[in-house]
Amino acid sequence: MSEVTAISKFACPGCGGEAVWTPAKKALVCPYCGTVSPAELKADGSLIEESDLATALRSIPEDQRGWAAKRKTVRCQSCQAISVFDEKRVAQRCDFCGSSSLLSVDDIQAPIRPGSLLPFKIADTHVREEIRKWYGSHFWARSNLNDKAMTDTLHGLYLPYWTFDAHAECPWEAEAGHHYYTRDSQGRQQRQTRWEYASGHVSQDFDDVLVPASKGVHPALLSALEPFPTVDSLVPYDAGYLSGWVVEQYQIDLIQSAQASRSRMDDLLRSTCAQQIPGDTYRNLQISPEYSAQTFKHVLLPVWLLTYTYGTKTYQVAVNGVTGKITGEYPLSWVKITIAVVLGLILLFIMMQMGN
Repeated sequence: MSEVTAISKFACPGCGGEAVWTPAKKALVCPYCGTVSPAELKADGSLIEESDLATALRSIPEDQRGWAAKRKTVRCQSCQAISVFDEKRVAQRCDFCGSSSLLSVDDIQAPIRPGSLLPFKIADTHVREEIRKWYGSHFWARSNLNDKAMTDTLHGLYLPYWTFDAHAECPWEAEAGHHYYTRDSQGRQQRQTRWEYASGHVSQDFDDVLVPASKGVHPALLSALEPFPTVDSLVPYDAGYLSGWVVEQYQIDLIQSAQASRSRMDDLLRSTCAQQIPGDTYRNLQISPEYSAQTFKHVLLPVWLLTYTYGTKTYQVAVNGVTGKITGEYPLSWVKITIAVVLGLILLFIMMQMGN
């Protein structure tokens, strides 16, 4: 096959730059933002794009981009979060990490406008009180944590998410293991496993599989904040909901998020298929899902975020702005841990002496 040199130009769905065919990945890769757009080569060296989502993203018109209101955009040079807020506001510190190194990025391409959002339902006064209780419930946290992690640094933020719907038809096959027992020459019971071929089929609908597009909040916290009631509580996007609030602009684009959602769906299907396998155990489970009716949404979800520095490390506490669910990080008290270890060793020594 001849080298791919005379193919049409393909715009990156993430930033609009020219994507380049990369043989190692068998995909179009943007050299500017790293977005990967799946594609394959025809025999004549031209490209066939495989992702309907990539096509959909490229066709989104300009009047569906931006915030439908005058907003100011800055990028934090420390955590790289892109914050969007009211035009008249003067940002002095990043709401995600507290850094003062902010750079105006008003010249970047306007993002895809969210189609819907979840408004805040939990008030900041209630959130502050719940965070104090949350700190107090963690015995291994440092005793002076309430003094260091001041709740007056709490910020309400709208975080970017992608949601994905799909229908999956998934045949599976595996080896099903059935336990049975025998006795050896000395009469001791031994467990054996008989392996048999097994197969089946799973049909499953996925509704609003969430993929966060935030870089300002630590990833482990984002997954712990779920679920958000996106199925029945979303409201159509209106710039008025964002007045007075900071919004994080997505940096994980639609193509990357679609790939992440597919991985999540595959994992869920694998778990569902595993439950169908007969017997006591299984091995070599293989699934072959086919997806259809794939749709997506760009939504904004409300999160209260508290960021503080203890020593040289930055910690975050995040609260679901609808359900009030709290998740977070905190510095451990090594004094408490050391005392617990010493007491445990003393107890172990006493028990060993009593056993002698």
